[in-house]
Amino acid sequence: MSTKDFVEKDYYKVLGVPKDATEAEIKKAYRKLARENHPDANKGDTKAEERFKEISEANDILGDPKKRKEYDDARALFGNGGFRAGGPGGGSFNFDLGDLFGGAQGGAGGGFGGGGGIGDVFGGLFNRGAGGGTRTQPRRGQDIESEVTLSFTEAIEGATVPLRMSSQQPCTACSGTGDKNGTPRVCPTCVGTGQVSRGSGGGFSLTDPCVDCKGRGLIAENPCEVCKGSGRAKSSRTMQVRIPAGVSDGQKIRLRGKGAPGERGGQHGDLYVVVHVDAHPVFGRKDANLTVTVPVSFAEAALGGEIKVPTLGGPAVTLKLPAGSANGLTMRARGKGAVRKDGTRGDLLVTVEVAVPKELDDKAREALVTYREATASEDPRAELFQAAKGA
Repeated sequence: MSTKDFVEKDYYKVLGVPKDATEAEIKKAYRKLARENHPDANKGDTKAEERFKEISEANDILGDPKKRKEYDDARALFGNGGFRAGGPGGGSFNFDLGDLFGGAQGGAGGGFGGGGGIGDVFGGLFNRGAGGGTRTQPRRGQDIESEVTLSFTEAIEGATVPLRMSSQQPCTACSGTGDKNGTPRVCPTCVGTGQVSRGSGGGFSLTDPCVDCKGRGLIAENPCEVCKGSGRAKSSRTMQVRIPAGVSDGQKIRLRGKGAPGERGGQHGDLYVVVHVDAHPVFGRKDANLTVTVPVSFAEAALGGEIKVPTLGGPAVTLKLPAGSANGLTMRARGKGAVRKDGTRGDLLVTVEVAVPKELDDKAREALVTYREATASEDPRAELFQAAKGA
C-alpha cells in the first residue's frame, strides 16, 4: 500500500472511534472488532478476513502514540485528498495527492530538490517494510503423514479405510488467536506478514519466517494458557480415506487439502499416506501384472491340454498348455492383473511347475517303467555335456 493510500484512509472510522479517542478506547474498540471478524471465527468469509486485516492495520497505527501523531499530522497537512494553500486574491488551489506522492521528480522543473516525491518524507512513517502494508497473511496448514496396511486384494481393487490422525488445529480455548482475550496484536517485526527479508548480496534478498511471531504475523499480549500463544492445539480425528486401486507396497499417496487446516483463511495442508501391503498366499505381483505358479502333472506337460487357473477375486480361467511344456514355462491371462493409472489392467502371468509324485501305485509305476524303456535311446543331458566340452 502506498503512502498516499495510508494518508487518505480514515483509521478512526475503521475502528469506529472519534479522533480524540483515548488509548483505552482505541484498544477496546480494536479488541471487540478483532474478535468479531477473526478469520478462525469466520471460516470461508473473505469479507471478514479483509475486515480483520483492515482493523489490525488501523490498530497498528492508532495504537502506537508516535505513529498516531505522525498520521494525524499527515492527515492535517493533506486534508481529505488535496493540499490546500492560499492563492492569488485570497483564493485557494488544490494539488492532487497522486502528484505529491511520487509524481514530483528532481531535475529541471522538479519540485522538491531532486527527491522522489513528498511520499519520501513519510516513507518510514508506518514501518511497513519493502513492498507491503500491515497485513496478516494467510498461513497454509501443515502436511500430515500417516500409514495404512492393506490386504493384497484391497491394494489391487482399492479400498476405503479409516485413518486416525493427530494434527495441529485452531485452539478452541482462544478461537485460534493465541490470545486468551481473543485480541492478538500485529507483529511489529514483520508487520503482520509472518516473514522478514534479509540481504544476501548482489542486490538479492531472502525471505525467512519471522522469529518473533514464529511466522504467524500476530503476537499474543496475553498468551492462551492452553496453546501457550501459538493459536494451535493438538487434535485427533478419524477420516475415511479412499485408497485407489492398484497401489503397491511402500507407495506414498498424496491427498490434497486433507492435512491440517490453515490459519487466517489459509489453505489446508496435504495428507500423505504410506501404503503397506500384506503378502498373498497364492498370488504375487510385478508392476501391474499378477503372478501365480500352477502345478501340472508330467502327463499334462508332455501331452499338453487345457488347465484351469485361479484369478484374484474372480472366476477361474482356462489356458491351453502346449504339448512338451518345460518346467518354468510362463503363460499369460490377459486383463487379469492390477489396475494401471490409465484404468487398464495388467495380466496374470502363469508359471508352470511340473509336479513329481512322491508315491506311485503299481499301475503308475509299471507305466513309467514302460515309458523309460521306450525312451532309453534319448539322453536329455547329451547337449549339456557337449556344451561343457565345447567351453
